[in-house]
Amino acid sequence: MSFSPRSPRVTRGAIIGFDPFNPLASVVVFQYNPDEVTRSLEPQAGATSGGRAEILRLTGAPTEKIDISIEIDATDQLEGGDSVATGTGIYPQLAALEMLLYPKSLQVIANTIALAAGMIEVIPTEAPFTLLVWGLKRVVPVKLNSFRVTEEAHDASLNPIRAKVALQLQVLSYNDFSFTHPGFGVYMAHQVVKEALAVVGSGSNVARLGSVF
Repeated sequence: MSFSPRSPRVTRGAIIGFDPFNPLASVVVFQYNPDEVTRSLEPQAGATSGGRAEILRLTGAPTEKIDISIEIDATDQLEGGDSVATGTGIYPQLAALEMLLYPKSLQVIANTIALAAGMIEVIPTEAPFTLLVWGLKRVVPVKLNSFRVTEEAHDASLNPIRAKVALQLQVLSYNDFSFTHPGFGVYMAHQVVKEALAVVGSGSNVARLGSVF
């Protein structure tokens, strides 16, 4: 398919997991941006059994969940003779997403050794700090709640070469981080951008409202 040189460059969405021990382990730039992104927001409200004024109080940012479906296809890479696609299909891309759910093997081994040495308490492994990047105006810290992959085609070595991945992400707000954690600042920046856009949208709506009366 040919594109006009004047066509706008499409920004690719991405999911990035930050792991100081393996920085490239969970960096996934979407090959094709999802056509749909489903979001749900549940307010964090005050106690309903309190006084009348309490019903309007908010205890924090809403709980937001994002559902997206990602398509991954190695057809073009295979036709171009890409060595990674030829040898492993799209397994590396799937693995990068899946590693957001796995504790690192070195930490598992270290904890196992510590338990065998008689340590009473072992600190659970922490998941990587993960960002959903959906354009410049929506960069949010997230936690992967669910992962469902449908592998639709495989090569002769049974490597997946085409798949759809359904993800449910929970947005993490300033309620979920300490003040010093980078996730706190990332979410606050996201909310400031949202507040600015709300002012722009409200101004346009007020102008239209005047024409109604």
